[in-house]
Amino acid sequence: MKKIIVFDLDDTLAVTKSPITDTMGELLVELTKYYDICIITGGRYEQIIANAIERLPLDAAAFTHFHLMPTAGTQYYRYDLAKNEWVRQYIEALPDEDKKRIIDALEKGAKSLGMWPANPAGPVIDDRESLIAFSALGQKAKPEDKYAWDPDRTKRKKLREVVAAMIPDFEVNIDATTSLNILRPGIDKGYGMKKLLETTGLKESDLLFIGDQLEEGGNDYPVKALGIDTIAVARWEDTAMVVRGMLGVAGG
Repeated sequence: MKKIIVFDLDDTLAVTKSPITDTMGELLVELTKYYDICIITGGRYEQIIANAIERLPLDAAAFTHFHLMPTAGTQYYRYDLAKNEWVRQYIEALPDEDKKRIIDALEKGAKSLGMWPANPAGPVIDDRESLIAFSALGQKAKPEDKYAWDPDRTKRKKLREVVAAMIPDFEVNIDATTSLNILRPGIDKGYGMKKLLETTGLKESDLLFIGDQLEEGGNDYPVKALGIDTIAVARWEDTAMVVRGMLGVAGG
């Protein structure tokens, strides 16, 4: 039996950059009766809290069953009951000189392909301390605009190739609907899973990962490459169906 269910956030638990629905919240609450839950995303810690954790009708004690991994597993938070707050366990921060190289490559690459937005909705490049994210329409673009921009990932695959050639010593991954994430090699969601196993004393077979970017080049792929069992989804409704099936088995 699995012991921890690991979820991506955007397009797995929720519409991109949006709060989880009441339905998904109820399913996650029910899931905590049988499993620990890990949420790992390319987004910031604040995004996990606002769009997932604060939507769950749970008391503080229940949060000890959660593992939060923002910025693609380059950071890790656990809930401390004594302090009554989430406490960061580690951060794999990028040095400033590396950030500059990454940002320069993203801007140069996007402009060379005509993908730098003239009127972005929010920041195009987001420094998340341990990860640099590129958002083709801006971080605050409407979900419907994001979904329409690159539905088959063709644009981001081209941009990924160009940027990866300029900074070959970094990992360039496709994320969400309009994004690329840049990280240090090996410090990604696969690294996050290794740290999760190290912390809990579990093994790969104890985890189940559910995400929408499991193809090679996607930011969920490093988890699959570790040999952890995975389920590919395309939207939160798919995940809800999977969770209902799991609850039926666990509760049966």
